[in-house]
Amino acid sequence: MKKFVETAGFIVFVQGVAGLLYEWTGWFRLWTVVARLRFLDDYGLFVNIVLVVTGGALMIAADSIKA
Repeated sequence: MKKFVETAGFIVFVQGVAGLLYEWTGWFRLWTVVARLRFLDDYGLFVNIVLVVTGGALMIAADSIKA
């Protein structure tokens, strides 16, 4: 379970970072989920920041799970 939470946190974190890079530079559209969702067009920057923070929190929280 610990490894699953760490992996999920890493994937969410990478999605957020790739989304931020897309918002700032226009690159990495292929990797980002948020850029493909039309209803999040106006909130892309904020959603990607939330993804970065959530991914980091998941990776930190995975340390508290007992194996």
